[in-house]
Amino acid sequence: MSQTIAISFDNTEYAFAYKKNNELKKARFLFKSMGIPWLINAGLKFTPLAIKWNLPFTKTLIRSTIFKQFVGGETLEETAAVARRLSDFQVEVILDYAVEGGSDGEAGFDHATEEFIKVINYAATQPNIPFMSVKVTGFSRFGLLEKIDELMNHNQGTLMKRYLKSLEQLDEKEKEEWHRVRVRMLQVCEAAAAKSIGVLIDAEETWIQDPVDALTILMMDTFNKKRRVIYNTIQLYRKDRLQFLKDSYDAAMERDFVLGAKLVRGAYMENERNRAIEKNYPSPIQPDKESTDSDYNEAVQFCIQHIDRIAVIIASHNDQSNLYGVEQALKNNIELNHPHIHFSQLYGMSDNITFNLAKAGCSVSKYLPFGPIEDVIPYLMRRAQENSSVSGQVGRELVLINKEIKRRAV
Repeated sequence: MSQTIAISFDNTEYAFAYKKNNELKKARFLFKSMGIPWLINAGLKFTPLAIKWNLPFTKTLIRSTIFKQFVGGETLEETAAVARRLSDFQVEVILDYAVEGGSDGEAGFDHATEEFIKVINYAATQPNIPFMSVKVTGFSRFGLLEKIDELMNHNQGTLMKRYLKSLEQLDEKEKEEWHRVRVRMLQVCEAAAAKSIGVLIDAEETWIQDPVDALTILMMDTFNKKRRVIYNTIQLYRKDRLQFLKDSYDAAMERDFVLGAKLVRGAYMENERNRAIEKNYPSPIQPDKESTDSDYNEAVQFCIQHIDRIAVIIASHNDQSNLYGVEQALKNNIELNHPHIHFSQLYGMSDNITFNLAKAGCSVSKYLPFGPIEDVIPYLMRRAQENSSVSGQVGRELVLINKEIKRRAV
């Protein structure tokens, strides 16, 4: 017999219990500002330049507004205070060292790898940090990933066959460079496995994603034999990702490893569509939101139906997808805190989902980035753009915040 449980994402008392009155009012001001198109457009244009030119008071302004809302801190020590606060409300943390790219070349990639391992070692000392996040572009040259992906698209066969054939087609210098990338990935995964910390490999743009997928599957084949360590991120706003999830499951069955799957809708939609137009190829993005929602929920269902072999993270800000995940678990008589089922939302957004899931006994976390302000600017600009473009997100946040402020005033 399936279980039932009542979860309401409209309960603002639970949603904002961790925020003080002045923090709620600051959040209200910030989301109101994000609802002003000309202000967001100006911010997206001038904030990176202001940081680059080191204009007076820029960092102070950013630190007290958008940075405080969406980022844990500039250092691990600062972020630890946020993590402890979330822990008080049974909310776990996915740590993300939010540094992107490698402006310092190989030395920069090596440094990023060292920082990822530091994050793993720190997470292992904390009771509520089961995961950390990694971008392969943090320790690999974008152009190299792009070349391997292009070669893979010209080769035939399965993902792994195309990957191995593509490596043979690199010149010697590129082969040595890719070997260093694999070694960095291996170092991160070995450290995580030794400390029992999960590693979530972030998704990238479609034109560099294939080698990331291949490398991630190889790591899962090595480290996920008996437990979940490595997770791939699957963007369901792509037309091909539901089938990719099923193909990955087949690979897990064949190679006898646990498939780690973090399900997201996606983060590069405008870039993807613009590049498709520029290069004159079909857009890889779903034709409409309904198609994305349908594939996302089918992916949730598929993962939960194969929970013995798939460890899933339902990383969504969509009320219905999170409720669907809960319903599927209960329908299949699976405990909400099953080690292979986890929910997650970005820090600073959708607290109504996170904290109400936690209250219901679900395993749930906040994706918590940290790093120097100048390094996390790309992340912050995406959050600002996302909140201004996602249909109803700003309005939803404001309605809930205002509801809680009014409730506390009674």
